[in-house]
Amino acid sequence: MMMIAAGWILVLLLAGGFALDRALSNLVQRNFDDQLEYMLTAMIASAEIGQDGEVLFYRALGDQRFLEPNSGLYWQIDGAGHDSWPSRSLWDRTLRVQGDHVDNDPHYYDSNQFPGEPLRVVERTVILPDSETRWTFAVASATGERQAQQAQIRNILLWSFIVLGLGLFLMATLQSWYGLRPLRRVRAAIQRIRTTGTNRVTDPLPLEVQPLVQELNMLLAHSEQQAEEARTHAGNLAHALKTPLTVVTNAATAHAPDLAETVIREARTMQRHVEHHLARARAVGRRAVGLASTPVCDSAEGVRRAVERLYPDVRFDIDGNRAAKVAIERQDLDEILGNLIENAAKYGGGSVFVTVDAEREAEQCVIWVEDDGTGIPAAEWPRIFDRGARLDTGKPGTGLGLAIVRDVAEIYGGEVSLGESEDLGGLLVKLSLPRAA
Repeated sequence: MMMIAAGWILVLLLAGGFALDRALSNLVQRNFDDQLEYMLTAMIASAEIGQDGEVLFYRALGDQRFLEPNSGLYWQIDGAGHDSWPSRSLWDRTLRVQGDHVDNDPHYYDSNQFPGEPLRVVERTVILPDSETRWTFAVASATGERQAQQAQIRNILLWSFIVLGLGLFLMATLQSWYGLRPLRRVRAAIQRIRTTGTNRVTDPLPLEVQPLVQELNMLLAHSEQQAEEARTHAGNLAHALKTPLTVVTNAATAHAPDLAETVIREARTMQRHVEHHLARARAVGRRAVGLASTPVCDSAEGVRRAVERLYPDVRFDIDGNRAAKVAIERQDLDEILGNLIENAAKYGGGSVFVTVDAEREAEQCVIWVEDDGTGIPAAEWPRIFDRGARLDTGKPGTGLGLAIVRDVAEIYGGEVSLGESEDLGGLLVKLSLPRAA
């Protein structure tokens, strides 16, 4: 920020200094020319034709420098057929005026006819009363004084702009330092979080950094929530594995005759619990990566092709909004729809209907999965989501499908509920997931 400020200050000061130097130099030049024109006008106004036809002044010119030799201020009058009449200040020199043309208005030009003494010359051609001759009046002045004034102006401008530039850079530096001071306070607050163990930034900070502090606190809350979820998952898994391990240990200690069957049964129980908690852990981890966007129909079609290989006699129908997208990772959506569609194919009567975005006006994307099976009694709907709950033990399974569906959906801010299909007469699973932005 300070380098950018310094660069802009330098560019603007150089441009402003150049423009101001040109303006003041032109002002000095115009003032110098105005003085020469004033002297030329006074000289013409004082001139008249004498008896011998030559020009003379009926009153003396006011500037004493015209009488001092080599004073730097000169005048001269020339006319066709007449000798040049120079001022005394020219002494033994003569001005080479540009008398080959007519200047009805004052004509200015620079001349180097005197070595070491640059001149600024103004001349004008006039016809005096009682004379037919075109007389050329010229006034010349050495430019040393003008150049000295311009050099003094440039020197003043240079030092003034140097001081101004340093002052502006100092102010920009102080402004940057003071403006970024809240960020240093945020850094100190974060350092206190790391050293003292607090979990929020509560220091009073300016309004400009409040959005940053709010996002930081939300990130801390999100991390804290993830840590709490991880602790909860670990505790639940430990609690779930504790009972099977105790059963196996007791059977082994007692040398039970059905030890092998007990180990296999409890191992399967522990496997179900591990798979359930791994699915939740994967969903939480993928949710933390960012907001996803997954087409629902693409996932449903992929699941249908996989389930068709297991149940080739089942008829599948997927309909609804083909452009619907949900804010959930593709792997997790595949796992949810895979459990729902496979359950419908397994326990249904041979037909599975999937309707995508069934309630288009709803805030969330609603997905219906229906089958034509015998359904589930309404009294059993709350229990069916429990881990390991199975109403039909005659078919293979772990009893974790709907539990995984519920947990993963809730992780992403969705929900799942059961109902009765009006069209097929079997079970209706209503899955609600947040729409993708």
